[in-house]
Amino acid sequence: MPHPDARTLLRKYGLRAKKTWGQNFLVDERALDSIVRATGAGPEDTVIEIGAGLGTLTARLALAAGRVVAIERDRDMAHILRAEMAGVERMELHEANALTFDYAAVSTDGRRPIVVGNLPYQIASQILFRLLAARAHLARIVVMLQLEMAERIVAAPGTPEYGALSVMVRIAADARVLFRVPAGAFLPPPRVTSAVLTIEPLGTPTRAPLTDEGWFSDVVHAAFGQRRKTLRNALRVLAPDAPDLIERGLADAGIDGQARGETLSVEEFARLAEALLKSTGGRGRATDNRNGGR
Repeated sequence: MPHPDARTLLRKYGLRAKKTWGQNFLVDERALDSIVRATGAGPEDTVIEIGAGLGTLTARLALAAGRVVAIERDRDMAHILRAEMAGVERMELHEANALTFDYAAVSTDGRRPIVVGNLPYQIASQILFRLLAARAHLARIVVMLQLEMAERIVAAPGTPEYGALSVMVRIAADARVLFRVPAGAFLPPPRVTSAVLTIEPLGTPTRAPLTDEGWFSDVVHAAFGQRRKTLRNALRVLAPDAPDLIERGLADAGIDGQARGETLSVEEFARLAEALLKSTGGRGRATDNRNGGR
């Protein structure tokens, strides 16, 4: 099966990349092949591709994997995929939104699928959190993101890039930047450099024991909601009428209230969340967006 060329397909169907959808089609052959290798997919594997687009990556995945589940919500792109890959039995197309797609339902014979995709920058963090929520049903996640976001995900405590996204990914998985992809590798070229990231879900539910993952997320996002604030002040959003309960939680966790969120490890955040849940009873919820933020 020949690999479809993005430029040729766009001309053939009289289409252009849609800026409002954040469409930038990867056209670099080496990058496409490197992504397929990064999935580690073999004949026994199922691969879920987010945003199949013109099928340039889909065609390569179909040669490596036993089954490819392509998710595409753009009707124009879905039309091209159906026309160009009609004879590919191992590929099935789902016109669906990656934010609401049921990833758990794809698992077959107890073998967890691999997820791969070039995520639209404007909703990349939302898709990541959706995938992390389904991580028990996924073997591996290989995604292309804006380089800045990828660096935030793998950042260590005490660095400027370290934030809520770093903590929320690390509590559930191991993440690693594999390689960078320059703007010229895309059609049209974006204004940023991209990076391919691999995320391996942990064998345990979380890296440190958690009673309530939603509460943990609230604590982390509150801690980073206003980065200049100390933890003592930043966490008050969780119990605005009872600062003494925040103090009790900090003391029980052995965390200095004068410290700032970017200094805490993932394990320390877990300990803090558990102590605050006990002291406050989870009485308040953070106002920050739990699907994003630094």
